[in-house]
Amino acid sequence: AARLLVGRRDFRSFRTNPGVEGRGTTVRHLRRLDVRRRGERIVLEFEGDGFLYNMVRAMVGTLVQVGRGTWPPARVAEALRARDRRAAGPTAPPEGLTLVSVSYPGDGERLRRPAAPALRIPASKARRRGPREAKP
Repeated sequence: AARLLVGRRDFRSFRTNPGVEGRGTTVRHLRRLDVRRRGERIVLEFEGDGFLYNMVRAMVGTLVQVGRGTWPPARVAEALRARDRRAAGPTAPPEGLTLVSVSYPGDGERLRRPAAPALRIPASKARRRGPREAKP
């Protein structure tokens, strides 16, 4: 079932932010999707030219449905064709999702360190600071 997702596809069914309409395409090239067992865990690795909001989590949720036998593998192709979020599986929870590396055209190699998670500070706790005054 995972092989059905690999290639240049319209992943509209696998994004959770419909607000992207009019701001670009939902077509992405998923170059690689590896599924393998590591002890008691199943590890999925994705490589592509870009990802939509929650795209990987939606693909994981869909593949879990297939892996559990809830859906037949052909349902993945149906979800792609539907171009409708309701046709794909549930959004998998974020726990366990790790960004391993990022590369850009012309880099020649990937960045070797994991990306740092974003730090969100609630507006109520952020202290606004004005421009610093020069000391005489």
